[in-house]
Amino acid sequence: MRSSRVWQRPTLGAVAARAEVSTATVSNALNGTGRLSETTRQRVLAAARELGYAPASTARSLARGGTGVLGLTMTAYGDLPVPYTEIPYYAQLALSAIAAAHARGYLLMVMPCSLSPWMWLNTPMDGVIHVDPRADDPVRSLLRERGIPMVCDGRPPRPHWGDVWVETDYDAGLRLLLDHLTEAGARRIALSQPLHDDEYPHLIGRAYASWCAEHGMPALVEEYASLPDYFTAEREAVSRLLNRDPRPDAVIGVYSDSGHNILAAARHHGLRVPRDLLVACISEDPDYATTNPPVTTLSLRPDRVSVEAVDLLIALINARSGVDRRRLVQPVLLPRRSTRRPVRRENGTP
Repeated sequence: MRSSRVWQRPTLGAVAARAEVSTATVSNALNGTGRLSETTRQRVLAAARELGYAPASTARSLARGGTGVLGLTMTAYGDLPVPYTEIPYYAQLALSAIAAAHARGYLLMVMPCSLSPWMWLNTPMDGVIHVDPRADDPVRSLLRERGIPMVCDGRPPRPHWGDVWVETDYDAGLRLLLDHLTEAGARRIALSQPLHDDEYPHLIGRAYASWCAEHGMPALVEEYASLPDYFTAEREAVSRLLNRDPRPDAVIGVYSDSGHNILAAARHHGLRVPRDLLVACISEDPDYATTNPPVTTLSLRPDRVSVEAVDLLIALINARSGVDRRRLVQPVLLPRRSTRRPVRRENGTP
């Protein structure tokens, strides 16, 4: 009878051999330190996953009474149910955070926004990533009271000196989008802006106003209430913009469904996109590649935000020194036909 082999815990050296790098490189990749290329880091993480290697950071956490569990929480809006998993930004953020945590040997638990205060205070976890902190945020207050390491996705509206966060460089992203629209011929670019008590729309609004002032262009802003029905409220706001005289020649929306709302308002006013109006929005929704016309979007890179947030949270849990506690992720512009003026022929027809 053949005896089965006894499973042995894979070593750092085994991971190094599999990835064809040094043990120091493996340690840096798993702990988020060192100057490694993203290709090398991913190769090491893949080798660790294949071998079932548990990073030393996780082992140390468990040895000192840790759980090996990270939490990811969404902010709450009273009793209002928010379908976060149906919103592309949050869906990508959660999936990428789970993958990043697993690659580092941690379990990541995505927590519903409707948990009771008792659950927020008592669910076992070593640290938490809190998404979209608000000015009056009950979830963040409870997590601060608990005293576990916390990283915010997004700058808190009223940050404390010790707060730690990862955010997209909204200023750079909006400038990228506005420059693209001016290159397409837009001279009256409007912004459809939600009223909200998290920092995101305010940062977008300030970046837009600053760009307009620098370029000598009018700041055309129409605000709308984001709750309870932002679809209707935003379409009405865009309609108010399109009723102005002179009318904007481009409109930007800042939420995932804003592109659909702006297209609907443009149709209601009998405007053709992109011939009469350029349309763009900040969104991760892949459906914009197939709308009529396809809509230009600015991606906030939630996949990269979550990777940085997981790395930063593990650094806090393990008291790693020399860590940048406030990180910026660069956005990506995806130009499509909604911001591409039709080329006119010599006879003047498009």
